[in-house]
Order: sequence, then C-alpha cells, then structure tokens
Amino acid sequence: MTEPTTPLFPPITPSRHGMLAVDELHTIYWEEVGNPAGIPVIFLHGGPGAGLSPQHRRFFDPQKYRVILFDQRGAGKSLPLGECRRNTTQLLIEDIERLRVQAGIEQWLVFGGSWGSTLALAYGEAHPERCLGFVLRGIFLCTEREVDWFLHGARWFHPEIHEEFIAHIPEAERGDLLQAYLTRIMDPDPHVHLPAVRAWSRFEGRRVFLLPQPDEASSDALDLGVGRLEAHYMANLGFFTEEQLLRQIDRIAHLPAVIVQGRYDVICPPVTAWQLHQAWPGSVLKMVADAGHGAMEYGISQALVQATEQFKRQRRFD
Repeated sequence: MTEPTTPLFPPITPSRHGMLAVDELHTIYWEEVGNPAGIPVIFLHGGPGAGLSPQHRRFFDPQKYRVILFDQRGAGKSLPLGECRRNTTQLLIEDIERLRVQAGIEQWLVFGGSWGSTLALAYGEAHPERCLGFVLRGIFLCTEREVDWFLHGARWFHPEIHEEFIAHIPEAERGDLLQAYLTRIMDPDPHVHLPAVRAWSRFEGRRVFLLPQPDEASSDALDLGVGRLEAHYMANLGFFTEEQLLRQIDRIAHLPAVIVQGRYDVICPPVTAWQLHQAWPGSVLKMVADAGHGAMEYGISQALVQATEQFKRQRRFD
C-alpha cells in the first residue's frame, strides 16, 4: 500500500474479464483481479444498479486474494442497462452461482456493502456451504421501515436535499413518493424517465458522505441504473418475505463475519447493523465514529482493508 492518503491497495487492472449470458435477456459483465491461487472472494456492489468502480478492486491484497467482481443485472457494463424485467434477488443469487462455477471455485469470502450487504446475506443464506465468511458494510435489509427512511428520513438531516427531491413530484402525488417516482422512472419516454432518475440519483448521492463533497458530474447511464433498479427493488422490498434475512440468519451464524458501519450513515442508519449484530452473536461489529455511508471514506476503507487483511492471516475476525 504505497499511497499515504488511502488505506487501499494500489490500482490494479483485471487479469481476466468477459460477458456472461445468464438468460435470454441479461448478459452480465465480470472481471477478475489478484492471484489465481489466492483466497477466493466475490465482490457485490451496491445500489442496486450502481455497478463496479476500479476502486472496488483495491480492498484486497492482490498477492493473497483472487477477486471476482461483476456488474449485476441492469447495472454498469451489463446489458441491457436499467432493465428491470427478470431482475430479482433470487435471479442475482443464481448469477453469483454461475460465476462461481465458471471460475471453478468451491468456496469464497463474500464481500458486500449497502445493497451489496443485502445480496451477500441473501446469497449466504441460500448457499451457506459455498461461503468462507462475510465482510459487510452499511447494512441494508430492504425492509419497509428502511425504505421509508431512505425516502423520507432525509428531511430530518438534509431538509434542503429532501425538498429538492419532492419538488419533482406534484403535491397531489407526494403521499406515495415511491410510486410517484416509480411511474416516472419506468416511463419509456426519456423526456420523462431521465429527469426522474437524475433526481433520484442526486438525492442519494448528496447524502453518502459524512462531510460535504464537491458535486461530481454524473452520467445518464449511472443514473438510469441506480434510479430504475433502486426504485424497482425498494417497491418489491427486495423480493423478500418480512424480516427474511434476520429470520434465516441461523443458516450462516456459524461463519465468521465483520460488519463495518459508519456512525453517521443517513442512507443505512446504524440501527440496522446493530440489529444484524444482535441476531448474529458470532459477528464482529466495527462502528466507525467519523464516517457516513461511503465506502471510500477513510475510516470505512481502513476498516474494510483491516478486515480482509485479518481474514487472509487468520480466516476469522475479532
């Protein structure tokens, strides 16, 4: 780790990458970095719909880990972009298994943040025998309570951001903000759906970090993936039954897990990480005192790298 301003490992390019057709509609992009003989790990990005970043490769020692990363259905380089048909958590789990089989991996460490933590838990509970352990960040269980907070809780901390968000919706429709946005986001007319996905993406992006960040130029591709897929999955509560991920935690409770959570995360509030930790007695909770939701905030990145470093040495967390 040569950069003094980051705990991340140096930038790395994929050793392999490709496109995998997972059904007649969806083709997903995947890539691999690190040591082919290293500890296997699957990286699950957030959103849903946010896609991969080159930064995501850098949480792992490339001499010791073999990292598989992929853009989930409808996200990033996967095709078609923003597609919500045949896009459910259960189908994403099947995609992860296809990637595991394609890579010839028996078991792997499961690493995911935000929506990636949701998918990591769902995958683990479906296939516990394929998991070595879990590194989870910014816990989101996709419950009705969390979705309501995402849409309305912002007014308590960022009233100006929330006001800008609801301004895109006529006052008569604001009683069901999710449905109002969903209707516009799913409209086939770009003149209707592009303003909606831009507003949705901006609403989330401006609350990610604890400290204000310079506004970065987004892209319609990123906004479309994030806006459409987040609204789609939130409207369906992740395709889970009530409290499913907590109720089925016994399926993975024997496996090592670390939970990294920003104390001032206003996207995925710490109470959810605490509830997961309480339901999973063997888990380790790392509450980062000076961080929000962003994986690239220094304290969060540092805790995640410390977790992967500890796992490579001990195959556990403490």
